[in-house]
Amino acid sequence: MLTSKSPRLDLHGEEVALVFSLVNEFINDNYKMGIKEIAIIHGKSTNILTREVHKVLKMNKKVVKFHLNMWNLGETIVYLDL
Repeated sequence: MLTSKSPRLDLHGEEVALVFSLVNEFINDNYKMGIKEIAIIHGKSTNILTREVHKVLKMNKKVVKFHLNMWNLGETIVYLDL
């Protein structure tokens, strides 16, 4: 269950070109630490970062599933395969 202490990656203001490496590093680090549920904050203004984050998540084999946080559409909840 995601809590206020769960790991979060905040991509506000990042360039789309960096999303691939930032997201994959974040996933790998949390996977190594045995953390099953993480959050990625991408904002909700133009959806450019959201689309890029979801594209990266679909390609990562450590990701079981992911979805937008229904209470905050600027954040994606990610479940890792541990």
